[in-house]
Amino acid sequence: MPKKSNALLRAARNAKKDEFYTQLSDIEKELRHYLEHFRGKVILCNCDDPRVSNFFHYFSHNFEHLGLKKLIATCYKNQDAELFSENKSERAIYLEYTGDKNGNRVPDPDEIGIKHLKGDGDFRSAECIELLKQADIVVTNPPFSLFREYVAQLAEHKKTFLIIGNINAITYKDFFKLIKENKAWLGCSIHSGDREFGVPDDYPLAAAGYRVDESGKKFIRVKGVRWFTNLDYKERHEELVLFKIYDPRKYPGYDNYDAINVDKVADIPCDYDGVMGVPITFLDKYNPGQFEIVGSDFEVEDGLHNDLKIKGWHGKFDRGYINGTRLYSRLLIRNRQH
Repeated sequence: MPKKSNALLRAARNAKKDEFYTQLSDIEKELRHYLEHFRGKVILCNCDDPRVSNFFHYFSHNFEHLGLKKLIATCYKNQDAELFSENKSERAIYLEYTGDKNGNRVPDPDEIGIKHLKGDGDFRSAECIELLKQADIVVTNPPFSLFREYVAQLAEHKKTFLIIGNINAITYKDFFKLIKENKAWLGCSIHSGDREFGVPDDYPLAAAGYRVDESGKKFIRVKGVRWFTNLDYKERHEELVLFKIYDPRKYPGYDNYDAINVDKVADIPCDYDGVMGVPITFLDKYNPGQFEIVGSDFEVEDGLHNDLKIKGWHGKFDRGYINGTRLYSRLLIRNRQH
C-alpha cells in the first residue's frame, strides 16, 4: 500500500475516525454476483450508520426484488434518527425492515422499525451479538482497524459474510488461515486500484485523495481495497489461462526456501509442478480447483513449512531472498493440475 494511504489509515485509527461510507455504485457492482444467495435470508449490516449507509439503502430499496426475509442495521453510537423520525435520540438504535407495506415498493420511514439499544451499538456488545445470531448473511464495511476482531467474531458464530477490507488483511494469520482453507476468498468486482469512501463531517484528515463535493460531503480515496466473502460465485471458478514455459533462467529459486519466484501472476508457468512464490494479488485470480495455496512466507518464518527451508541458509526466513536481496511478500502456491 502506498505511503500516503498508509498514513491516512494510521491517522484514522489514531483519531478513532475509522468510519468509511461505501459508495452505492461499489455495492451494486459487487452484490449483483450473489443475488441467488439472498432469497429468504435475514441480512445484517452491523457497522452501518442508517443516516448514510448505502448498504441499508441498497437492501431496503431492493428488498422485494431480492426476496429478503428481514433487514437489520446497527451502528456505533448513532444519536440522530431524524432520517426516519422527527424525534432525536440520545441512545444507540438499530433498524429492522421487513418489506413494503403500502404497495409503493419504497422503504418509507413509518415502515422501518426503529429500536433502541441499551449499549452503544458496538458490534462486540452482547445485544449486538444477539442480532448477529439472527442473521443469515452479514454485509457491511467494518472498521479497518478492527478487522481482525470483526472477522474472528464472524468465524466464531459461523456466519456467511460479504465485507470490505484492505488487501493487507490476508497477512493477518487467523484470516489467512481462512483463505488457505478455502473458507474465505476475495470478492468479484474489485481487483486493483483504489476506491472512494464518504467520511463523517467532522473527519480530521486533509491529504492526497481527500475532497469535498459541491454539497459539502467529504470523501477520501483508499488504496488496496477488496471485498472478502465466503459466498460462492461462478467467476472464482474460471481457470487462469497460463502460457509461459518454465525456464530456470527466468524463474530463479529463492536463496532461503525451496520455491521459484514469479513476479507477476500473468507469468505463472503452465508446466511447473513445484512450489511457486507469487504476489498476494494472485488471490484476485485464484481458482481453488486450479491451484493449491501451500502457505505464505510469513508462515515459513513461523516454522510451519520447515520442509521448504534451504539447508545452509544463515539469513532470515521472513521473506524470500534472491542473491541476498529481500523481496516483497509472497504467497506460496502449487498447480493442482500436474
